[in-house]
Amino acid sequence: MNSPSVVPPPLQLVLGEEELLIERAIRGVLDTARLADPAADLTRTRVVDLTAPELAEMVSPSLFAEGRVIVLDAAHEATQDIAALVINYATSPADGIVLTVVHNGAGRKAGKDIVAAMKKAGAVVTECPKITKAAEREAFVRNEIRRAGGRTDPAAVAALVDSVGSDLRELAAAAAQLVADAAGEVTEEAVRRYHRGRADVTGFAVAEKAVTGDVAGAMEALRWAMQLGVPHVLVADALADAVRTVARVAGAGRADPFKLAGELGMPAWKVKKALAQSRGWKPAGLAAAMSVVAQVNADVKGVAADADYALERAVLRLAEAQRRD
Repeated sequence: MNSPSVVPPPLQLVLGEEELLIERAIRGVLDTARLADPAADLTRTRVVDLTAPELAEMVSPSLFAEGRVIVLDAAHEATQDIAALVINYATSPADGIVLTVVHNGAGRKAGKDIVAAMKKAGAVVTECPKITKAAEREAFVRNEIRRAGGRTDPAAVAALVDSVGSDLRELAAAAAQLVADAAGEVTEEAVRRYHRGRADVTGFAVAEKAVTGDVAGAMEALRWAMQLGVPHVLVADALADAVRTVARVAGAGRADPFKLAGELGMPAWKVKKALAQSRGWKPAGLAAAMSVVAQVNADVKGVAADADYALERAVLRLAEAQRRD
């Protein structure tokens, strides 16, 4: 039986590029629609795969007004004819249909016109911005812990990011698991206890050793990471993040870590670590290191025939760069 009190708004606009948040937003819309109609159907497609007649048929009212959630992905790629249909539909949405438009916030004018029309028509807007900064990642972890019903503190959040890395899905899963395992109280000690050993096989552990010139330690950590299936791209990203962080901190001088944290938009613990790691690095070496991490990033994404070898070579080249005058 339908429940009119929980009928979701007929127009939904999901803005941004963060995939995990986009998937959650769509799941939320579908869950709400199924509260109103348990049999509500989901149809999801990219706008570039649709013709105007197909879209027109998709959003046409059905004879029995059964619940439907229609998700149009990548609306920023919309052509003029598709945009015109969506814009016209938004002025008078059909009963029983929840139209959800996913747009990255950029792209063609036609796609931007869709966003403007959806907003004007009163669509519910869900922001899903790409999470790239350390402070944003830590805020995400804090929210995930709260979402799971737990409590935490800055040291525990920093330890979790340090142990797990930057992948949001892994961070979300780890946060939820910790809340369950630690009876809701996520402390730094709990993070270290439940993730003991994991930090030793992440790309971040490889990167930390590589930028300090510990070749043997970096190679050992790298081989463990490869043996345990850590994706090559995550190791390459960690190397790039470590080099960029050292370069930014080294270029800012030997100021107070907390002052630097504010200026650079980085957490103080990361600034302190980078200050220690930057000792011994010279400008020429950092320039060479930036070239190394750019190359290995391309290598692991298909340029190199052997990604394992590409990463090993990058670690050795970073050690050479660290010794450069």
